[in-house]
Amino acid sequence: MNNLISQSHIWTTLKNHQKYLAPVQMQDLFALNEHRYEDFSIEACDLLLDYSKNRLTKDTLNLLRQLAIKVDLEAWVQKLFTGELVNNTEHRAALHVALRNRSNTQIIVNGKNVMPEVNLVLEKMRKFSNLVRDGEWRGYTGKTIENIVNIGIGGSDLGPAMVTRALRIYQHPRLHSYFVSNVDNSHLGDILTRINPETTLFIIASKTFTTQETLLNAHTARDWLIEKLGDESAVAKHFVAVSTATEKVTEFGIDPVNMFEFWDWVGGRYSLWSAIGLPIAVMVGMERFEELLTGAHELDQHFATAPILENLPMLMGLIDVWYSSFFNTTSQAVLPYDYTLKLFPAYLQQLVMESLGKRVTRNGDVVDYTTCPVIWGAPGNNGQHAFYQLLHQGTHVIPTDFIVAIESHYNLSEHQDAVLSNALAQSHALMMGRNLEKTKQNLVSMGIKDNDLAQQLPHRVFLGNQPSNTILYKKLTPKILGSLIALYEHKVFVQSTCWGINPFDQWGVELGKNVASMLLPTLQEKNNDRISHDSSTNGLLNYIKTHRDNIL
Repeated sequence: MNNLISQSHIWTTLKNHQKYLAPVQMQDLFALNEHRYEDFSIEACDLLLDYSKNRLTKDTLNLLRQLAIKVDLEAWVQKLFTGELVNNTEHRAALHVALRNRSNTQIIVNGKNVMPEVNLVLEKMRKFSNLVRDGEWRGYTGKTIENIVNIGIGGSDLGPAMVTRALRIYQHPRLHSYFVSNVDNSHLGDILTRINPETTLFIIASKTFTTQETLLNAHTARDWLIEKLGDESAVAKHFVAVSTATEKVTEFGIDPVNMFEFWDWVGGRYSLWSAIGLPIAVMVGMERFEELLTGAHELDQHFATAPILENLPMLMGLIDVWYSSFFNTTSQAVLPYDYTLKLFPAYLQQLVMESLGKRVTRNGDVVDYTTCPVIWGAPGNNGQHAFYQLLHQGTHVIPTDFIVAIESHYNLSEHQDAVLSNALAQSHALMMGRNLEKTKQNLVSMGIKDNDLAQQLPHRVFLGNQPSNTILYKKLTPKILGSLIALYEHKVFVQSTCWGINPFDQWGVELGKNVASMLLPTLQEKNNDRISHDSSTNGLLNYIKTHRDNIL
């Protein structure tokens, strides 16, 4: 039986409401309600969300609330928080909230309270990060550690790299961090040319210790270290692991005492709160890492308790469903006007698209509505000189999130005023636009007339009515960053619940891995006898092998 939400009465009502609202201009909504900002903004966990510049009304919000009720959103939130197996295709809980459960209340998975194990790992992270930061952990030759190289991929790379970059102001002055994920020679190779093996610590992050890209980079780093230091036993002083595969970690040469555990209810893209966050703890200190956890926990509590239309993640998630499924928008821009969040759009690409890039529901029904948007973006001022042209005058409706810090960690007030003025100006201009008459008046005031006026006029018109949210906070601290990340995590869960899809598996990723493992032996063989794929893949493989033969 097909149980798609699109067959419900509320879905049909929302479709009809969209047809009514589609031609409405947001600037007219502001003109009709001088309190629109107050009515369509909310503050929680030190984050202000202004969602007034969206193509919606109070009627829209009430209908979206009815949609949330129809899909049992609040019940699904309780399932998430209480350790039910919300990842139905892998029969797992998704308990990233347990990793930052600062109230330490019981959270039961399969009849067992997981908090004692979570706290043990956090304490182990504290002791280890303090040893490195205090200079007590020394390398094979007795020198203190200066370089931290994290080797992982996906969630074992994107989250830690993003947070470490964002909190750079807090990092230990002696330590430098590097993140290796790509198997392209230039990624690891470039780093190895710049670091001293005697003062370098590698963190290998792989749950099963079988991830192809991570293990290839790890073994290359291991070989490099042994070659430079001349003794295989040096590995134990320069490598630690974040994994559950004790035997494989030991075979690699890492003392199991220096292995940090996490659990199968920790999804990769939700794992920075776990031992995967070890490079964060080492770089900024465990106290700052725990502040990060605290910010996320406070947002968790808000998500679990606040009413639907007073709930930051629920509002953002429902608004995203409104655009994706009813306006049929296909992309969303994330624009941090805070350069410390340079890597945040890339982090969100995995969080959102790996979670929501699905075409079937939990029950296996093929959806007949648009789900996941393409997530993209860059730091704000850079983007203005790159892709904002598309936002202002392109043919697509692209919902946009402006993420804005009121203050910087650096005392350059003139710079911060420029950042703030640009952020506010862009959201205003995207909403208001500039019509034909106002454009004409502007050009005439510039002394442009006659044929030049007629020629330039259509190129200077801005239709406006482009929707955006603005998320505002005082200054990016670890606590506020924790709240911000958790906000987007839970927003994704809201979207998945409305669409009826499982946001915690990633079978598309697995397919690519499987095919790569089949192709790798073909590339490594001397002859071409076993090349038996499609004609394109065969042709590319033959071209590569012929090219290699010519080089040899």
